[in-house]
Amino acid sequence: MSSPVTLCAAFQATAERNPYLVALRTPGDAVSITWREYGRRVRRIAAGLAALGVRRGDAVGLMLTNRPEFHLIDAAALHLGAVPFSVYNTSSAEQLEYVFSNAGNGIVLTERAFVPVLRAAGPSLDVICVEEGVEGTTPLAELEAGGAEDFDFEAAWRAVEPTDLATIIYTSGTTGPPKGVELTHANVLAVSGALDDAYDITAGDRVLSFLPSAHIADRVVAHYASMLYGTLVTTVADARQLAAALPDARPNVFFAVPRVWQKFTLAIDTALAAEPSAAKRKLARWAIGVGIRRSALVRAGKPVPPALALQHRMADAVVLSKLREKLGLDEAKLCLSGAAAIPVETLEFFWGLGIEVYEIWGMSETAGLGTSTRPGKLRFGTVGMAVHGTEVRLAADGELLIRGGSVMRGYRNDPVRTAEAVDAEGWVHTGDIGVVDGDGFVTIVDRKKELIISSSGKNMSPTNIENAVKAASPLIGQVVAIGDDRPYVCALVVLDADAAAGLAAKHGLPADSPAAVAGDERVRALVADAVRAGNAKLSRIEQVKRFRVVPGFWEPGGDELTPTLKLRRKPIAEKYAHDIDDLYAGSPTGETVDLGG
Repeated sequence: MSSPVTLCAAFQATAERNPYLVALRTPGDAVSITWREYGRRVRRIAAGLAALGVRRGDAVGLMLTNRPEFHLIDAAALHLGAVPFSVYNTSSAEQLEYVFSNAGNGIVLTERAFVPVLRAAGPSLDVICVEEGVEGTTPLAELEAGGAEDFDFEAAWRAVEPTDLATIIYTSGTTGPPKGVELTHANVLAVSGALDDAYDITAGDRVLSFLPSAHIADRVVAHYASMLYGTLVTTVADARQLAAALPDARPNVFFAVPRVWQKFTLAIDTALAAEPSAAKRKLARWAIGVGIRRSALVRAGKPVPPALALQHRMADAVVLSKLREKLGLDEAKLCLSGAAAIPVETLEFFWGLGIEVYEIWGMSETAGLGTSTRPGKLRFGTVGMAVHGTEVRLAADGELLIRGGSVMRGYRNDPVRTAEAVDAEGWVHTGDIGVVDGDGFVTIVDRKKELIISSSGKNMSPTNIENAVKAASPLIGQVVAIGDDRPYVCALVVLDADAAAGLAAKHGLPADSPAAVAGDERVRALVADAVRAGNAKLSRIEQVKRFRVVPGFWEPGGDELTPTLKLRRKPIAEKYAHDIDDLYAGSPTGETVDLGG
């Protein structure tokens, strides 16, 4: 069987091979769509879009939560040779206006909740709504029924070329306006080849879609992988319901950002702390410790002593297998973490539970994948080796460069920034400072423009400092290391919202007042313990000397975090300038905690 050269061809082959397998569903099977129905609806929606004037090369906007309709609409647009792209649901009207102007779309498909902001962003947009009865919009059902009977669907999708655009990914932008990364069908299929080489994904494998579809990770892991391999996608409209959706979906393939994996750790710690039986708490801690010790030996290729092997069989039967089942990851065969650095301690914890989490690294500009750890090629603390068909090397200043078939066509309508990002030889200048060891394993040090250079000239990675502190306690949601042109490192600390709620209940603090929790001396003492624990893993120059607990929580898409949970360092520095100045004051206020040294 020849390999497909476009996503359309892949979709058609998958639908033909697996007509009765379920392709799309929602938790509890409230919605369940087989590949046969998926294919039929894609044909009808494509005809409806064509009747509205959508042609090959036209941009089609989507502003949807994670729901089956996203997959139906996106796939339908692809079959016309159109360019479907998603926007973040947290976007303001001003942000949407910029993105739509750059994309050049005249149509957007959405749901009721987003119609007001879309109208404010583009009064002339043709808005298609998945629900009926929304004033000023066309219902999706009407579009789906409105295609011409003689529409030549077969000719439309067969005319699509590998060099045609498959989507535009708008970078979430830690600074400046977002860039529109143009990815072709060939780019996406290059990533497919890398996945084929590294991992085992087969038809019927269950996948969960809960990350924003505007992010390359969800598009590749859920949407495109489904077309290519025939995976079953469970869509979760509200990411806050992930914990409930996991046991329902029982994914075989699961991708999450590091903060999600750390949330799982918090959930386990919280459950153990709430266990009334001291004996059961002790047993659980023992079992997790056994799992971590055994996993370390296995990963190092060392023999597991018979006594430890026996203990592990007991620990797994009594505790570890039940934890995997409770999380909903008992049937997972491939777990991935990416989009940001994950603390080694978090990886060790999950491998100890029997959940093997592999770290991947990539950019929107490389269709989401560039390097990965994988079976037989695993080294904690690195992001693995270059994937199949990809090359990596370091520039003279240590910047990581990457080249391969997944490299974007360019930034939409932005030749200047395209030329800055991709050189004449096809190397993407990633902006990451990296290290490549003798075996080809890549370690990301930090973003080139984010390195801290102290007043004494020492170069430090803020991410390394931040991860050391975050790994020390699930109480901590975010850390911002500060120290550029300063004599020592300080930090802003943001509590995890769920952990803060638990502390509020435990200590009788008002649950609706983040400031009361952040200002409580007992909470600050716990944070101080975590910072000291993190400091113990850092060199003296990197250690946090003072910190402040921010009296609030940072939401994705807000002033401080991008929708993909990256720190917006410049806006943070501006917004919290007074707090930062106090951290370095000769006599700081009581809100600053000084660890001495």
